[in-house]
Amino acid sequence: MKFPRLVLKKFCKTPCAVVVYDEGLTEDGAPKVLYECRFIYPSDSIYPSDTLFLAPLYCNYQDRVKTVYTSDKKKVECTGVLLIPFDFCPNSSISSGYVTVNGVKREIVKCTKGRNPDGTVNYVELDVM
Repeated sequence: MKFPRLVLKKFCKTPCAVVVYDEGLTEDGAPKVLYECRFIYPSDSIYPSDTLFLAPLYCNYQDRVKTVYTSDKKKVECTGVLLIPFDFCPNSSISSGYVTVNGVKREIVKCTKGRNPDGTVNYVELDVM
């Protein structure tokens, strides 16, 4: 049975660069990169990598801005939601990483994979801050 797409590709027009980290560290103490999707510009310093790479990645991006008042000052908190119409990181859970959308780098706070009744992934929702 074919299930309807809840996030349609025709509404995903915002290009985004995504880097997802795996659990654990490399030999140097840096986080292991599980998935990387960046904008590639012609350069002499581009080397092939063994990470999963897809380009370009388009999403439906929605901003949220919240003002938090503390006792001494106010703080503006910018968050957002990225809706991606497919599972770009299959067979693994997304726990941390960052996203660059509209030139702004934001940390991944939460990931939700919306699933169909048969267990396949319908869409991926990334909450960023």
